[in-house]
Amino acid sequence: MDINQIVQTVAIYALPVLFAITLHEAAHGYVARPFGDMTAYAQGRISLNPARHIDLVGTILVPIAILVASKLLGGAGLLFGWAKPVPVNYSALRRPRQNMLWVAAAGPAANLAMALGWAMVFKTVDLLPANYFTQPLMLMGKAGIEVNVILMLLNLLPILPLDGGRIVASLLPQRAAWRYARLEPWGLPLLILLLATNVLNFVLEPLVGASGALIHALMF
Repeated sequence: MDINQIVQTVAIYALPVLFAITLHEAAHGYVARPFGDMTAYAQGRISLNPARHIDLVGTILVPIAILVASKLLGGAGLLFGWAKPVPVNYSALRRPRQNMLWVAAAGPAANLAMALGWAMVFKTVDLLPANYFTQPLMLMGKAGIEVNVILMLLNLLPILPLDGGRIVASLLPQRAAWRYARLEPWGLPLLILLLATNVLNFVLEPLVGASGALIHALMF
């Protein structure tokens, strides 16, 4: 793959990755506010402006590095990244354990909504007469579906501090939830281990494929 193809690929993925990562974080703040936590609002983090949530390393450098490496090596890398975490004050929530379930679920739900939105972009462009912009927009729509499905499923893994871990902690009985929460310091090392050993790809690839097929069936 030459440099022009790499630049084109990065350009196609740029907007889908940027919005998938940053609006995922914004969604947590949007949902926390009605439940009584004004922390994100006070810090200006309840915003659809991606610039308020961008982390230089997690939102830009890591996704680009993974994307370029996967194209150069001819493989399908697990494209992921992160934004600046939206602050959530657990104790400020009116019913902390119950409310936290919805706050945590908001991020993956935002990714699902964006995946469906990009599917609509793809379908709309596919119905239009072919022109100079048709192919790039269709590729961008396809990239948007892929990126958002991956981030949704990745964040739903029942590992703290991922959203799936928060959801599990909210559903467990209080004593079990407390014991489960004590495992959080091991969450990041576990994720790195799963990624390095390719276990994460092995687990997520069939789920990503099934989710993409379901979205295609619903939208097309």
